Amino acid sequence: MTVANTQSLTPALELARADRVTIPNESAEYRAARTALLAEEIELRRHIARVAEQRRALPPGGPIIGDYRFEGENGPTNFAGLFGDKQTLVVYSYMFGPERERPCPMCTNTLGAWEGNAADIGQRVSLAVVARSPIERLSAWKRERGWRSLRLFSDLNGAYSRDYFGLLPNGSEVPALNVFTRRDGTIRHFWSGEMTSSTADPGQDPRGAPDPAPLWMVLDLTPEGRAADWYPKLDYV
Repeated sequence: MTVANTQSLTPALELARADRVTIPNESAEYRAARTALLAEEIELRRHIARVAEQRRALPPGGPIIGDYRFEGENGPTNFAGLFGDKQTLVVYSYMFGPERERPCPMCTNTLGAWEGNAADIGQRVSLAVVARSPIERLSAWKRERGWRSLRLFSDLNGAYSRDYFGLLPNGSEVPALNVFTRRDGTIRHFWSGEMTSSTADPGQDPRGAPDPAPLWMVLDLTPEGRAADWYPKLDYV
């Protein structure tokens, strides 16, 4: 959806009022509130499309020049090798460094959901998960979780993690999400998720928009919401 096209769109409230969905036994009060909410949801959908268009229109990012070395389940590779035969690369920095006994539960929850879509995503772009633990440890964890499609790589010298915000100067790990392109033989950075604690709104944890974790999308549909003090666990007994 281009900016020009948005000028000819039917107003969201008009579309919402024309909607014929009704729920059994609903009240007039409920339907009025739901129609108003539907109009906002339509506007949100359109805004997401506009933001995606603005993201795609970003100018070329910085070229990749660091000494980035990785090891995957099929052996060592350089940064270009992460692309495979694709022209776009999505890299998730997994908070699973060698100092951790077990990986970050939030990262694991997100990646567990991505596992179900990894093969489909791989038809369009290359998806790589990078962590600082040795590949043997990552492979063992992948087997324990039953992941089959996600590609895990060990950041052998930590250079990528440091340069692209998977590892902060104080040693803290961050679940960084970066996108890179390979065009005309040049690899460049395209986009990073840059919403951090400094951009969070009052009473909220740092979160992206749209949120890459389906967990939160589902909970946002419920009357309980996300809850300010609840987080997923690695295991439930």
